[in-house]
Amino acid sequence: MEKRTDSLVDFSRLHQALEKVELVDYQGTVVRVVGSTVESAGPVVGVGQLCGIHLRNGRRVLAEVVGFKDDHLILLPMEHIEGISPGDPVTARTTPRHITLSKAVLGRVLNGLGEPIDGKGPLSGQEVPIDGASPPPLTRDRICQPLSLGIRSIDSMLTCAKGQRVGIFSGSGVGKSVLLGDIAVSSAADVNVVALIGERGREVREFLEENLRPEGLAKSVVVVATSDAPPIQRVKAAFVAVAIAEYFRDLGMDVLFMMDSLTRFAQAQREIGIAAGEPPTTKGYCPSVFSLMPRLVERLGTAQKGSITGIMTVLVEGDDLTDPVADCARSLLDGHIVLSRRLAERGHYPAVDILASVSRLMNSVVSPEHRQAAMKVREIYATYTDAEDLISIGAFSPGSNKRIDGAVGLIDMIKAFLIQPSGQRTPFDQTVKQLCAIADRWDRLLGLKQ
Repeated sequence: MEKRTDSLVDFSRLHQALEKVELVDYQGTVVRVVGSTVESAGPVVGVGQLCGIHLRNGRRVLAEVVGFKDDHLILLPMEHIEGISPGDPVTARTTPRHITLSKAVLGRVLNGLGEPIDGKGPLSGQEVPIDGASPPPLTRDRICQPLSLGIRSIDSMLTCAKGQRVGIFSGSGVGKSVLLGDIAVSSAADVNVVALIGERGREVREFLEENLRPEGLAKSVVVVATSDAPPIQRVKAAFVAVAIAEYFRDLGMDVLFMMDSLTRFAQAQREIGIAAGEPPTTKGYCPSVFSLMPRLVERLGTAQKGSITGIMTVLVEGDDLTDPVADCARSLLDGHIVLSRRLAERGHYPAVDILASVSRLMNSVVSPEHRQAAMKVREIYATYTDAEDLISIGAFSPGSNKRIDGAVGLIDMIKAFLIQPSGQRTPFDQTVKQLCAIADRWDRLLGLKQ
């Protein structure tokens, strides 16, 4: 009689599932709702941990503990909580927040909780924690390589480096989103991670189809938390995007992290702080706003392998660059690009004000020839700007000032160089060559070179 051999069953997947099970279920109940916050009696958890609010209609809404009031927890839901009632159970969630990632996440659009919203199915891969830590200072590689963004005015005058953090400062309607889309398509980065925080719902699809376009989306991951999303979700969306950028950075890639906007991220944290009872200080902003911004920014940059270059837009109210968020952002970032409404109104795109903008790492990553040429073009532009009013009213007499004469002769050439139609990409070497040609012509007009 033939002996039968049964194959052994592999229980490893079941063991892994058991390890994730929350064996202790801490539970409390809803006792009060005030505005967007929920107060509960229990469970016994700490600030920053997650709880699940179980509504009577069967929904479970995640909420984060943002503070305490006497013996009650103050919870801020990550979703809308219509239908909540007194006595609804509140359970603690002991597993850390994570997002499932693999290279297949490229081309996907996620919400602020890291869930797909593009109808292409669930994510698969490894679980990556959302609340990570920034790399220790001494483990970061020095920043020494330029990153081409394909935008002439930035690559020439405000060169960005791999691992640099830069802010784009402007008022509303000056072209920040269009510029971000062009950079995403034309940059030399391996992967783009785009965080749209507090955007209007209609602008998301416009950004994907008109600004980012299919070729840009193919190498990008987009995280969206629109203006109607709860404030905690708008804040967490930024950290979900950073976790995705860190995943690709750890694979040794050069990642371009773009966020629109850092101001709406700060405003969302202000809502959270006020709801938790935190006193407002500078123009209504709570202290937690200015402690959370460095936690986000410092997770960007270089590491032992790979890099995350950060470009964040900062919406300045009334074009006031001394706004508290703008002022804090300038102190944290490695440079600022100012978009001028005056230039935008003249059809100058991108409306980069090269005199008000600066890249703190440009001198470390460009050649001496490039650096000297940029300084000369900045001098020409400043010379013309200072004398523009006199020239416009005819008060300037040609021949009376050699430098102004030279600036007048070259200003059209400089403007043609700085103006770049949307969707047009210029290679970095070609940009530097054109910049040096303008500087060389300036030297000849001043008689510094034959």
